[in-house]
Amino acid sequence: MVKPYVFITRKLPDEIIAPLKEYAEVTMWPYEDVAVSREVLLEEATKADALLTMLSEQIDGEVMEAGKSLKVVANLAVGFDNIDVSLATEKGIAICNTPDVLTDTTADLTFALLLAAARRMVEAAEFIKSGEWKSWSPFLLAGTDVHHKTIGIVGMGKIGQAVAKRAAGFDMNILYHNRSRNEQAEAQLGAVYCSFSELLQQSDFIVCLTPLTKETRHLFNRSAFQMMKRSAIFINASRGAVVDEDALYEALVQQEIAGAGLDVFTKEPIDPSHPLLSLKNVVALPHIGSASVETRCNMMELCCQNILAVLKGETPKTLVNKEWLLNRHNV
Repeated sequence: MVKPYVFITRKLPDEIIAPLKEYAEVTMWPYEDVAVSREVLLEEATKADALLTMLSEQIDGEVMEAGKSLKVVANLAVGFDNIDVSLATEKGIAICNTPDVLTDTTADLTFALLLAAARRMVEAAEFIKSGEWKSWSPFLLAGTDVHHKTIGIVGMGKIGQAVAKRAAGFDMNILYHNRSRNEQAEAQLGAVYCSFSELLQQSDFIVCLTPLTKETRHLFNRSAFQMMKRSAIFINASRGAVVDEDALYEALVQQEIAGAGLDVFTKEPIDPSHPLLSLKNVVALPHIGSASVETRCNMMELCCQNILAVLKGETPKTLVNKEWLLNRHNV
């Protein structure tokens, strides 16, 4: 019996992919920190029954057309905007992601980013390392309080609710905007649902956790930033393209808002010469929302479990395109 073929687009620990190797022939891109080339991805897709991918890989029509035997794509992320899900469903390809296992870890990072931006932690760390600290003074690198302020969360899914839980511990007032009401967050955390414009106008901290869709692309544009308080701090831990980065830069330079904390960017890796990175009131991180050793290993294991399930004719744990399951049962 010929074993199914699996291609993994980054180097992962051997012990994690061991269960895959017992059942399938597995090839890994040999680098951990370098993205697989498009040419190699397309070549591997021609042989693959399964792909384990990162957000940096575009799994589009070209890849799926090359992957005549492709049955499943397991994406090492909650988001899947790098995959043409509707086309995958048409072609009978299961798309899987890694929700839930990274909720608390991403919420930790999001709130840490908020704290760092509010209290100017990165700026202060660079200040002392560069030898600029000459004396104590009352307003030296003074930031803004977080406790008892108002946080506005755009995207009250599981991660949003976990961030709200952390905000509650700081005695913050919690506003949120979402496609639908989150009654659990309202009941347990006292979160208050409001319109997008109301949230922008009333919040001291605006936290973006909404997924990237056609509707949310550039949701945070110049007019959105102009609605915010001049003292507001904007945090983005969702997807870069939800923000018009030129508009954000202008808002910061024109002092229409006070600062920003960003873990994601429209183009990743972001160019070191990007104007946003020149601003002292911007805390920028390299998309590390879920980057704890424990959580990343859990994500990898879940991807492997999903791949094995599909290859064995079983239902994967975290299926994105539910229609795939219906179509399979109707065959």
